[in-house]
Amino acid sequence: MGTYLNCGNEAFRQVCSGIYIDKTNLIRYINSSIGTSANLTCFSRPRRFGKSFAAVMLSAYYDKSCDSGEVFDSLAISRADSKIQKSV
Repeated sequence: MGTYLNCGNEAFRQVCSGIYIDKTNLIRYINSSIGTSANLTCFSRPRRFGKSFAAVMLSAYYDKSCDSGEVFDSLAISRADSKIQKSV
């Protein structure tokens, strides 16, 4: 198991407090690939197109050290059918 450098959801809270375009459908796609043979996902984007923001969003969603429910309540993933149950 790896060690996370930016654990918690504070970085994603800061991203959401500014101008933020909801990209949480990425989470839906990743949830659908968990436990399948296609479980390796590559998001290639040009420079300056939000790869770091996507990484911060994913780490906030899957982090077990904090509850990020309130951060994601107003975003598209809260209305998705493909949510996974995170075990704490």
